Amino acid sequence: MFYNPYYTSYNYQIAQPVQSYIRILHASPDAPAVDIYANDKLIARNLSYKGFTPYVTVTPGSYNIKVYPTGRKDNAVLTTDLNIPPYSIYTVAAVNKLANLNLLPIREPTMPIPAGKVYVRFAHLSPNAPNVDVVLPNGTKLFNNVTYKQVTDYIPVNPGTYAIYVRPTGTDQNVLYVPNITLQPNRFYTVYAVGLVDGTPPLQALIPLDGNSYIKF
Repeated sequence: MFYNPYYTSYNYQIAQPVQSYIRILHASPDAPAVDIYANDKLIARNLSYKGFTPYVTVTPGSYNIKVYPTGRKDNAVLTTDLNIPPYSIYTVAAVNKLANLNLLPIREPTMPIPAGKVYVRFAHLSPNAPNVDVVLPNGTKLFNNVTYKQVTDYIPVNPGTYAIYVRPTGTDQNVLYVPNITLQPNRFYTVYAVGLVDGTPPLQALIPLDGNSYIKF
């Protein structure tokens, strides 16, 4: 964080520090719990599969990210660089299987929500799943032909309780059924599909409240 003071003959003002927000999601199905460092500073400890960190404030800029198995710092399973723009909100997902682990920065754009609506989107983070459609029980397609590591745009829906089917694109075969999804008004949600089709851990959905629901700049 930094300050930018300036002085005129009329007043003295302190500019507010520019900041952004990130949280980390562990979405690698065969990776152990991990510790994550940004510029050699610990930012996540013992983060296990399907876990999210809280949002933390960060100074915009470039960060060198290292990921280690929890409790170790001798052999990073991932070293990469990550750029965080000013006034941004990100979920940074550790994705793919351990042998090809990488980070996927997922931005959470700020936008007005129509009164009484909800914004929802879908993130395909299952490394062995094909392209998928996301479908309501009545056959309505919410999202079509979503590829691995693709994050759709938000769409507005009415608040309420939903069930969805995830199907290989163009088929009626269900690879995932998610019942009882409660969507509250005036909020943003991302449905993260994680895990493996016909594998362990199995394909499942994580549906956290996105930070752009309550973080304001």
